[in-house]
Amino acid sequence: MEQRRKQIEAALQLSEERYALALRGSSDGLWEWNRLSGEMLLSPRWKSMLGFADSEWLGSRERWRERIHPADLPRVEAALKAHLEGSGEPYEEQLRMRHRDGGTRWILSRGTAIRHASGKPYRVVGLDTDVTRIRRIETILNEIVEGIAGAVGEAFFHTLVQHFAQALQVSCAFITECADYPTSRQRTLAFWSDSAFREDIEYDLPGTPCETVVKEGRICFHPKNVGALYPVEAGYEGYLGIPIFASDGKVIGHLALLDSKEMADDMLFASIYRVFTARAGAEMERKIALKMLQRQAATLTPAAALGASV
Repeated sequence: MEQRRKQIEAALQLSEERYALALRGSSDGLWEWNRLSGEMLLSPRWKSMLGFADSEWLGSRERWRERIHPADLPRVEAALKAHLEGSGEPYEEQLRMRHRDGGTRWILSRGTAIRHASGKPYRVVGLDTDVTRIRRIETILNEIVEGIAGAVGEAFFHTLVQHFAQALQVSCAFITECADYPTSRQRTLAFWSDSAFREDIEYDLPGTPCETVVKEGRICFHPKNVGALYPVEAGYEGYLGIPIFASDGKVIGHLALLDSKEMADDMLFASIYRVFTARAGAEMERKIALKMLQRQAATLTPAAALGASV
């Protein structure tokens, strides 16, 4: 009997160690609410999501509530209450919490009640995930989609750079097409800088960060020091360039973003950029096709033009 007890204790200890290791490597923050004492146990990972060291935050439900955005608190507490009362609905909410630096973090919070045999809950255990970056992507995507809805041709290029600059809060955004092949020069189709449209320009690629984007067909990101690396960009700190491809896979232009301050790593929303640069590529090919048709029509004699129209 004693040997069996030791085996069970050893198995339990091993299980707890594995669980602790799994939590340590997880990006989620563990929390536990003791409904009898009101105490909230928060894992070191949970505390770090809001900028705190493990020793800086002694768990209490009131302190946890104080960190929740006032507009979200009633909804969160109603969801927890519904779950505890056994409505059958799992507890899962997205809420805003105040970070130690004064900023806001979006948190996906999920939990489940631990109940007595009678069904009465005595503990709630949950995992929280920082989804701030995902929410930022959703916000940016919605702002740009709403901004360019219905725009085609040149209007599309103008609305695209304007709404990219405004949604990402950068100083400058422009979209270009290749001015020659093999490519050595770029021509802007829309140029937004310091909250206004600027006159379109044509420029040489060598000596610019755009050269890597266009010639190598890949995203180029300089979060800082772009002005030092490329003197032509003096006055700017951050740069992001995204290639625009034709349907045959050839680079036909690019979208560039510049900012006077350092760019954060979360600017690299590759999936968002691909959606809009694919649409830009289609608009560019349409523009090229229309130009070719206009040139062909201009070279036809009146009789040939009449025959072509029949």
